[in-house]
Amino acid sequence: MNILVVIVNYGTARLVADCLRSLVEQRSRPIVLRVVIVDNASDDDSVQYLGALINEHRWDSWVSLLQLDRNHGFSYGNNAVIRPALEQARPPDYVMLLNPDTVTRRGAITSLIEFMQEHPKAGIAGSRLEDPDTTPQISAFRFHSVPSEFQGSLNLGIVTRLMRRWVVAPPVRNESHTCDWVAGAAMMVRREVFEAIGLFDDGYFLYFDEVDFCLRARRAGWACWYAPASRVVHLVGQATHISDSRLKTGRRPAYWFTSRRRYFLKHFGRCRALGADLAHVTGHGFWRIHRFVQRKADNSPPKFMRDLLCHSVVFKGFRV
Repeated sequence: MNILVVIVNYGTARLVADCLRSLVEQRSRPIVLRVVIVDNASDDDSVQYLGALINEHRWDSWVSLLQLDRNHGFSYGNNAVIRPALEQARPPDYVMLLNPDTVTRRGAITSLIEFMQEHPKAGIAGSRLEDPDTTPQISAFRFHSVPSEFQGSLNLGIVTRLMRRWVVAPPVRNESHTCDWVAGAAMMVRREVFEAIGLFDDGYFLYFDEVDFCLRARRAGWACWYAPASRVVHLVGQATHISDSRLKTGRRPAYWFTSRRRYFLKHFGRCRALGADLAHVTGHGFWRIHRFVQRKADNSPPKFMRDLLCHSVVFKGFRV
């Protein structure tokens, strides 16, 4: 059983080192594990550090390092390894994507392989991502839609409850189940999926790349599963330097919006893409109003209520 693990690095060599150390114990027969680290033109000593680490531990028989000329993004970095691997005389049976800010728990890869063998229609399977203290992270999702863009940017309790069928990130479940897509931080893909739909879309720099891939796989007849028996520690935001709290408050990088628009245009057309943009802007506008009102009320409740009644409420033509 040949498994190719791809780790895309940009300035996170020390995290990659921890990930590699956790992979050492995953190399148990009948699994033949090969790891390729793709360096996306890091502007630090990543290449030198990782090269020395591989030599020091004599990992060169199963770990290799590929250096790219510039940072083309997550999809391009993975494709740079997966494309030639699939063209080999003996291509890998499975390809696993791992973030550099992950550490695999004992048996994480074996569990995914066993799950895929037991479910031949499963083309993609994702691990249970968790904090170092074992608190689970949401890593099984629904596809994005126009309603989900409004709900996600507003992110207000009562609205979320009313729109729960469109929430992209539903609550964590403890059992294996099908889902729309899984996080690319720890994703196992069957070789036949690549043969059916091709590689990741290089047009995504970061974000929505795994969503796009899972949607294409779904349309080709492959199921996507969440397999929590495989557990992987994920240090959220360490690889991208973008925290989860930053995303939740709407302070997203420009390429997040570029990727989202590409996703909607590619799969649903211009009208749906425009609808998603408007839904996001509207939801975020309401979120900002809610935050402003909340801060005002928290800072000076009596004065805030008096101002609100005196200046904002009109009843039967008279100011209250």
